[in-house]
This record gives sequence, C-alpha cells and structure tokens, in this order.
Amino acid sequence: METAMSSLRADYPTLYQTDYLQWIETTVKKLRSKHYADVDWENLIEEVEDMGRSERRSLDSNLIVVLLHLLKWQYQPEWRSGSWEGSIVEHRRRIKKTIKESPSLKPYLESIFAESYTEAVKQAKAETGLPFETFPKQCPYDLAAVMDDEFLPE
Repeated sequence: METAMSSLRADYPTLYQTDYLQWIETTVKKLRSKHYADVDWENLIEEVEDMGRSERRSLDSNLIVVLLHLLKWQYQPEWRSGSWEGSIVEHRRRIKKTIKESPSLKPYLESIFAESYTEAVKQAKAETGLPFETFPKQCPYDLAAVMDDEFLPE
C-alpha cells in the first residue's frame, strides 16, 4: 500500500517543486507549531545538507579569489589597482565572517588551501596571459598571510 501511495504522490508536483519560498515558510510554521508528522522531512534534510555544501563552496570560491588577486598583485605590479585590493579585502572579509559563524569550517579551509592555490594559478594565467612557469608550483604565501588584512606581496 505504501508503495502505491508513494508512486501516486510522485505523479503530483509538491509545494517544494512548485513554490520553494512558500515551502520554506510552510515548513517553518509546521516546525514551530510542532506538527512534525506533516513536515516534508526528505526535502528538509536535503536542504540542510545542501547548506553545508554551499558554505564549503563559498569558502573555496572566496579563497581562490583572494589568492588570484594576490598573485596578480605580485606578478603584475604595473597593473595594480584599487579594485584588486578591494577584491582582496572583500573576499577576506567573507572568509572571516564564514569562519566566525561556523568555526568548524576552519580545518576545511586549511584542507583546501593547496587545491585552491592551483585553481587560482589557472585563473591567473588565463587573466594575465603570463605563462604557468611564472607562478610558483607551491603557494608562496601561508594561510595566515593570505588572511592578514595588512598583507600584500611585493
């Protein structure tokens, strides 16, 4: 019987599929009023898992941008601009805010540092036209320097 009901429900679009914001508001109301039996648990669990993945992707993306602009700052000094420095400041701020709100992500940030540097080098090569060999194979900055508001490479 459960299988027949499940396949019947699968034929009809759910609120989650048709109006995401309304689904969130409805889910919050059900949770607040303790109507747990009516909660769309499957989609709620998926959304909570996605939040963690999203935080990690955001950290990775922001770290790549900081590293990219540090590389451009160092290897194209004639092109230095306020926008590069502003980008470094902004993306450092985003990383720090994320770590402050979720300190358990700090080890993750450390674990992606080398891979993020590799991605930043690829981007730097594409944006600057400089050959790969221009950039060190290993990151010339440590994470503490990358996150230091006063640090800009020479």
